[in-house]
Amino acid sequence: AAGRQALEAAGLNVADLDMIIVGTISGDTPMPACAVHVQQKLGADGIPAFDISAACAGFVYGLTIADQFIATGAASCVLIIGVELLSRLMNWQDRTTCVLFGDGAGAVVLGRAKGDGRGILSTRIFTDGSLAGSLMIPGGGSSEPLTEEGLTRKRNKVHMSGSEVFKVAIKNLTSASTLALKAAGLTSKELDWVVAHQANLRIITQVSDRLGFPLEKFILNIEEYGNTSSASIPIALDEAVRDGRIKPGQNVLLCALGAGISWGAAIVRM
Repeated sequence: AAGRQALEAAGLNVADLDMIIVGTISGDTPMPACAVHVQQKLGADGIPAFDISAACAGFVYGLTIADQFIATGAASCVLIIGVELLSRLMNWQDRTTCVLFGDGAGAVVLGRAKGDGRGILSTRIFTDGSLAGSLMIPGGGSSEPLTEEGLTRKRNKVHMSGSEVFKVAIKNLTSASTLALKAAGLTSKELDWVVAHQANLRIITQVSDRLGFPLEKFILNIEEYGNTSSASIPIALDEAVRDGRIKPGQNVLLCALGAGISWGAAIVRM
């Protein structure tokens, strides 16, 4: 549904697509990729469709990958979707974690720049695998196949060390955003909006302080939907474009951090 709405907003048809990238950790099946099911439901037969498993950073990773395909001429039109059904991956007895998350989907269509200065100005993505244990689903993979005991212990559900993720999120979101701004040749004063991953208002407030960019210029909807992981940036971006806050020609910073620990930022001139 999000993909169809994005195509409609772009004035394009399914036949215009060259590729589908889906950021998700909660796909319909372990195999094949969620993007395969999306491709079939859209009727976009034959084009490559694959997933990005970077959790909350999935959309920024997908945007970065799509940008490379378009920049090299390998693709002209890419559908990027962030989607999660996290309610199905929560341990509902773990009230420190389950109450934070929500379900949702958002999408954008990325195409070639028209030479008017609009487009993706820079992206920066990173991963620190030494922190993988701070946010993960430990059971259900080849290293820990699910057993009856594993199911009882909720090893197939999200496990998170909130305090550890909180600390690295502020530092890494700030650093990635600063690097993306530098790569785009901009300063925070030249930004019009920030669309950050909607994980935690305290994290966003700290990033606002460190970037020196006012909180009222952050697009926020966390109070409505919670943390929808890879879907949070495209949902917030779509809402702000549709209600007129984000306008053509404005500079927008996107930034997110998720499991991996993976994080990244992008500067887009809308």
